[in-house]
Amino acid sequence: MKKKILSLVLVLAMSVGMIACGPKVEDLEPTTAPSTENNAGSTDNNAGANNDKQQAEATATPAPAKELEYAEGTVLRMATGYNNAKTGLFFDAEVAGEGVTLADGNTYHAGDLKPTWVEVQNVLKVTFENKYQGNSATNEFKYWQEQLDQVDLVSGSATQLSEAGVAGKLVNIADYLDYMPNFKAYLDANPIVRLSITGDTNTGAIYFSPYFDGVNDIERMPLMRTDWVEKLLNGAGAFTADASKNVNAAVYTPYMPTSGKVSVDVVKADGSAVETIEKNYDAAGNIVQKMNDALAAGTVTGVDAVNMLRDYIDAAYNGYYGENRADLFIGQNAAWDADELVALLRCVVANPQTLNGTDTVQGLFSREDDNNQRRVDMFRFVGTLFGVRGLESRQDYLYLGADGKLHDARQEADTYAALERMNAIAKEGLISTSFMNMEDTDTKTMLANDAGFMHYDYNQTQTVYNETQLQDGEKYMAVMVPVAKWFDGTDANGVFMRFTESWRSVKTDGWGISKDGIGSDTNKLNAALKLIDYAYSDKGMILMSYGPDAFIKTNADGSYVTFNFNGTEMPVIADATFAELWEKASGNYTNYARQYLGSTLSFAKSQAFEYQCTHAVGKEGAGYISTAIGLGTIKHPELAVTDNAWYTSIPTVLPTTNQENEIIKGYTELSSSGKFSSSKGGENLFCDIIVKGYTGEGTSSRDEIVNTITNTWNGSAYLAMKQKAWDKLVAYYATITK
Repeated sequence: MKKKILSLVLVLAMSVGMIACGPKVEDLEPTTAPSTENNAGSTDNNAGANNDKQQAEATATPAPAKELEYAEGTVLRMATGYNNAKTGLFFDAEVAGEGVTLADGNTYHAGDLKPTWVEVQNVLKVTFENKYQGNSATNEFKYWQEQLDQVDLVSGSATQLSEAGVAGKLVNIADYLDYMPNFKAYLDANPIVRLSITGDTNTGAIYFSPYFDGVNDIERMPLMRTDWVEKLLNGAGAFTADASKNVNAAVYTPYMPTSGKVSVDVVKADGSAVETIEKNYDAAGNIVQKMNDALAAGTVTGVDAVNMLRDYIDAAYNGYYGENRADLFIGQNAAWDADELVALLRCVVANPQTLNGTDTVQGLFSREDDNNQRRVDMFRFVGTLFGVRGLESRQDYLYLGADGKLHDARQEADTYAALERMNAIAKEGLISTSFMNMEDTDTKTMLANDAGFMHYDYNQTQTVYNETQLQDGEKYMAVMVPVAKWFDGTDANGVFMRFTESWRSVKTDGWGISKDGIGSDTNKLNAALKLIDYAYSDKGMILMSYGPDAFIKTNADGSYVTFNFNGTEMPVIADATFAELWEKASGNYTNYARQYLGSTLSFAKSQAFEYQCTHAVGKEGAGYISTAIGLGTIKHPELAVTDNAWYTSIPTVLPTTNQENEIIKGYTELSSSGKFSSSKGGENLFCDIIVKGYTGEGTSSRDEIVNTITNTWNGSAYLAMKQKAWDKLVAYYATITK
């Protein structure tokens, strides 16, 4: 299959990748002068890197831009922040308390600008005024939408900002790209980014500056108590235990074949290259079917189940894993699939006495089992397990099929077949009781109490608990993406391969410039545009991720101490910064950066800082995944328009008209506040199906629910409008790539 993007080897183990076109730190010195150099001076050397043409564009020096001139001290009223009062440009009382002294030696109080924004204010010679109400981007814009004359820059969702722009309420940033060399270079180098923020295909209008929490790399990944897997599966001879529970009655049935052979490409155990191994079902049978048959015939204990799985691994892989059978799941050369995971979960849940010394252990869980914002990761994992697209889409549940047409996972029968499988897993007691009952339990508690085995989430924030919640010898680590059957159009019968849809691109939030706010004040307009452009300069990109130079380690000559991060030299954080983020945020880089430094609130967030804060266990597991991505054994969407449309990442926003947007808003069941919410207190039909199966009117079977969503809930009309917008975007893309 031909693609327009060449996957390159990831140089370092990492939880998430650096932004494309990141700055060349080796050419930088700490400075207080704004950069006007081309931000795209270096290329992103991670998986999914841009093609040669895009890299050439990224490294080309743009023509000198016109200057954005404004009066020194120009006031910008900022209704901007990330998600709550603690993560704004200014300190709030909860974070600052009676005064908080940071690693730069300065003491900050409530109402003070955070260090990053003190630096921006000094560099750009502007004055920031706090208008932020401390809301999520969506609610912040809702607060200001009828009084936009009171603010100059405002947070909002990408959809809200695009709609407001089309309605004439926000500045069209595209009109000023010739004045913004850094931002323009970034867009030129990343076509899907440009398409994701294009609000009008007739004019090419852009109504907001995008936000990237990393880009062009894997986002979520499976995480396991790998020490438990080793305890159950490794070693010579049979597994024994003083006590175990009986395996619950079988509900789940095989997803993988029950006979024949399946070839799988894996990375060699030493990470040096790719090799092909076989799952030989003729020799070993399907492990789920074997267990199901045994359960139908009588009692199967936890010990029995472990030995069945051990024997299966030895036979199915012809001794490939030797006595280190756990590597099927946790090694660099892992090759596990959904059926093998179910077998492992049965072993885990039936052997609590061996694993935690109690009578109970939970299988799958979510970061917060009572919070719908985190519970939705369970159905995202369903897509990865069973080869279903759209469950981790960058926009709603949309994806591009190999036919070049948009599809909506909510209207696809395959989605519900996969959810039925997850419901079967739940019925066997392999999903935590706290998830099933929406009880107040989280990762921290699960790990501290040795209560939970596995979930699907972000690597850095979750593996940090190896430091704080686990004991010596215990290990919670990212593991390889599973093998599944994916229908990417290259084979009518599907392809057994690894694929992740959890791929970083433009997030759904951004900042817009209020037309009524700036009015006819050219100073305000130019200062706002300069702020956005500066954020994409070499120096600005480091500042927006790391904070000011005082938080970065420097050499005797004042230059940055750097390390090689995905092929680019990036700054090393100061020792005092590292100590402080553990003291104030328990090692959670994102919380520290947003709450104390004021960085990573918008624009482009490099993962180089976060990587340095990732626990050694987090680096190890994510390193396996990164190597696999680099060697091509894990495929993913591309941030470009690819030859095979199935691999094209769906843009975060599609340019539907305001009239269409109003119609879509009327499809309440499909909305984010309707049946498919990912908000904390919301309702999500997919989560409900995992827990309860089909319940409620029109949802008694797979066909009925698809019919209800497509027809009764207006899914067909919704998809038609999105398809029309995509077609317009493709036509527009053709005009800018001639």
